[in-house]
Amino acid sequence: MLLSQINEPSDLKNFTTEQLVPLAADIRQFLIEKLSVTGGHLASNLGVVELTLALHYCYESPRDKIIFDVGHQAYVHKILTGRMDRFDTLRKSNGLCGFVKRCESEHDVWEAGHSSTSLSAAMGMALARDLKGEDNSVVAVIGDGALTGGMAFEALNHIGHEKKNMMVVLNDNEMSIAPNVGAMHNYLNKLRSDRNYLRAKGEVEQFLKKIPAIGGKLAKTVERFKDSLKYLMVSGILFEELGFTYLGPVDGHDMESLVDIFTQAKNVTGPVLVHVLTTKGKGYTPAEKDSHKWHGISPYKIESGQVLKAVGNMMYTEVFSQTLMELADKDPRIVAVTPAMPSGSGLVKFAEKYPNRMIDVGIAEQHAATLCAAMALEGMKPIYAVYSTFMQRAYDQIVHDICRHNANVMFAIDRAGFVGADGETHQGVYDIAFMRHIPNIVIMMPKDDNELRHMMKTALDYNDGPIAYRYPRINVPGVPWDEELKAIPIGTWETLVSGEEISILAVGPMVEVAKAAAESLKRDGISVEVVNARFLKPLDENMLTELAHRRNKLIVLEEASQAGSLGSAVLEFYASAGITGVDVSLMGIPDVFIEHGTIKEQREEVGLTAESVIELIKTSRLGHRKYVKQVKPS
Repeated sequence: MLLSQINEPSDLKNFTTEQLVPLAADIRQFLIEKLSVTGGHLASNLGVVELTLALHYCYESPRDKIIFDVGHQAYVHKILTGRMDRFDTLRKSNGLCGFVKRCESEHDVWEAGHSSTSLSAAMGMALARDLKGEDNSVVAVIGDGALTGGMAFEALNHIGHEKKNMMVVLNDNEMSIAPNVGAMHNYLNKLRSDRNYLRAKGEVEQFLKKIPAIGGKLAKTVERFKDSLKYLMVSGILFEELGFTYLGPVDGHDMESLVDIFTQAKNVTGPVLVHVLTTKGKGYTPAEKDSHKWHGISPYKIESGQVLKAVGNMMYTEVFSQTLMELADKDPRIVAVTPAMPSGSGLVKFAEKYPNRMIDVGIAEQHAATLCAAMALEGMKPIYAVYSTFMQRAYDQIVHDICRHNANVMFAIDRAGFVGADGETHQGVYDIAFMRHIPNIVIMMPKDDNELRHMMKTALDYNDGPIAYRYPRINVPGVPWDEELKAIPIGTWETLVSGEEISILAVGPMVEVAKAAAESLKRDGISVEVVNARFLKPLDENMLTELAHRRNKLIVLEEASQAGSLGSAVLEFYASAGITGVDVSLMGIPDVFIEHGTIKEQREEVGLTAESVIELIKTSRLGHRKYVKQVKPS
């Protein structure tokens, strides 16, 4: 097995180009076997095996900077940079990260879990290189899906203007997580398919090479002829007009062609874009047939491709999907908007039934937010379905275009709270803090699946501005569903368990944690009240005032950033109302990034468990006022 001979990228220099072909086969087999046990991003990595090999073969990492956009396609890079023996720990607590991670290896020069950042990072590194007088190469690998992100266009514009020496590898597999959409996707289709242009371009280049020495006006005439050919054969050669030397398209699974084109690119002065055509899921039939499903996959059986999923209730996303269909059947104003996440956000069935009312804008969270604002102002009922961690990217649009206009946009915030194996770049724990302080918005979170359904009805009936419901990436409790959906009075909490000594204000999945703690403490003679603090904004000020009058011990329990979320809101209310003497303890996520692992492990790490609640209450009754779970940054 050739793969056993690779401990670092420099070992590839001992191989011939021909030997890289069976090495690629070894890597594919390794990935298929390892991910069948751990799960992970399979299809995207199978698609870049030859591409990654060729890059490390032609360049010298870490001296040369290889930057992967998003990073979920960097497993091959990890294998080639000395981490092959850690793949059994992939995406597990204290194990190998599923994305590029700077603290893992000197070869990981840039890390990201969100798309469209690589070109800006590459430009920054190229500028730093030149300012320091160094001469290394800088390479950014970006997918055609990520290229639709506005940040990527901003970077392309700047790179083309500055003319720095660097290479952009466009990994074109016609997919991001979902099939790509938009004008850029259509443009790349032209470049992929216009064989007339490719053949004519090659013939002209061969013709020019045969002319010994061309000077003066003739040289300029021939160059103009070559340039005008582009416009004759393909309308709008965008990348060259932006200042790049465009090379390709090239077969991303032809090792010799890749090595040749990267060698050619190294001799180009200024920015060069190499257009590489790859097949997502290459080499494993189930992944090739359905690269969407196999983008991020659970453990599976290699022979059949059967995915091994744990048995349990449906996910919150599925409840959202089913309820949205019910509401849309009765209200034609409902329009669903997603930034390239139709499947992950539960909108596939909606799109099948209402294709004209489902809008996938591609990887463009900012555009999606402003689009929703405008649709709402025109009387529609747009639902912005987005993961919490991706919604961060549209912060200005939420402030400036949605909330300032008081536009009646509904936010369906998926993956709110811990997300497990995807880790720190995907944790949905900051949206309460960055939305709560914006005027006009209402924010709520359900304790169970039935309440989510009622919250969706609440949002639809609400006409006074933006309103958000957030829900986690876990299985629902599976409670019975009410036949009739009813709106919940805005800003009202509910008492689920009566108690006389301490009140726990719990949010979302923490309600079940609080109830379990209360039940255990009851057996020890400690009376604890559990409140479902389902509205994060506005607060139930009447209940908070009542709680202050009849007892002075409160615990705020939330799977969210402790800074700025519900606990902060409660303290702010008491301060602004001039209510003193209330003992409030906060149990949330401390001021550190929480890494990958299971959601259970992540909750244990920060003390968001029934056991931690019990410990806090028992110690507080002995005079210790504050519980703090210490978490050290990695």
